[in-house]
Amino acid sequence: MTTYGSFPGSRPRRLRTTPVMRRMVAENRLHPADFILPAFVREGVSEPVPIAAMPGVVQHTRDSLKKAAAEAVAAGISGIMLFGVPEESKKDAFGTPGTDPDGILQVALRDVRAEVGDELLVMSDLCLDETTDHGHCGVLDEQGRVDNDATLERYAEMAQVQADAGAHVVGPSGMMDGQIGVVRDALDQIGREDVAILAYTAKYSSAFYGPFREAVGSSLKGDRKTYQQDPANARESLRELALDLEEGADMVMVKPAGPYLDILAKVAEVSDVPVAAYQISGEYSMVEAAAEKGWLDRDRAIFETLTGIKRAGARNILTYWAVEAALKLRD
Repeated sequence: MTTYGSFPGSRPRRLRTTPVMRRMVAENRLHPADFILPAFVREGVSEPVPIAAMPGVVQHTRDSLKKAAAEAVAAGISGIMLFGVPEESKKDAFGTPGTDPDGILQVALRDVRAEVGDELLVMSDLCLDETTDHGHCGVLDEQGRVDNDATLERYAEMAQVQADAGAHVVGPSGMMDGQIGVVRDALDQIGREDVAILAYTAKYSSAFYGPFREAVGSSLKGDRKTYQQDPANARESLRELALDLEEGADMVMVKPAGPYLDILAKVAEVSDVPVAAYQISGEYSMVEAAAEKGWLDRDRAIFETLTGIKRAGARNILTYWAVEAALKLRD
């Protein structure tokens, strides 16, 4: 005789029985509008240049970048974040290409705005690392240290030229103290109150940036541990968040995403502005490399990582899979 009382009283598996059931009760859903595509444009090349450490990602020409932006619009994603890669001979100690109206990033911003208008948020990386001959995110003092306040003056100039070139959103990413307030003031002074700021609020000093160094042709000497956050620290990110919000950030971001989901969750819980996360080059390359070896299912891994970032609290995700993921979600 069966003793019915010995069976489970609750059966959560009932809500997992079919794909339709699982879809209906899903607590988080990815949508193409969640995604922002990071893209690199390189000066002086006639064909896109593959990035060896990031299979499937290239340094664009101006023309191929315009095509990528149009594809992003067609896929329904929300934005494209541009990184400029100037010719090596143009780099200097002050990152002059970053404030030259004819620097590659500013030229690319104008190109993309002309191509897509307001159908896609055109976003620009606001940092000196791609344009300095030493590869740091700021100006160096006589002792070779990054000078915070001298760097802020350069960021103010960069913000203005990027806004003039057509950026809808600027992304100060150097982790300088006071950078959001200075950038906001600089934009307002030229009547560009409409340009939004995506603050790189919690940007950690991470090994996962490795492939990105190739993507931007980095000239870095040393490391960035004196200005990017220590991976051991969590409370510090909330202090950075409070400062960025006080200084006028319109959106905030955690970078990297995957290794810092706990930080993302903490920031999302208390932020009163939209929260983004950047799934960086190393996160991308790990999945691509393992998939190429046949060690995991590529598509499932991509969507599992993106879902995890969304579940942790990101409203938007910067990912190199943005267009591919959006198309697959749509189909």
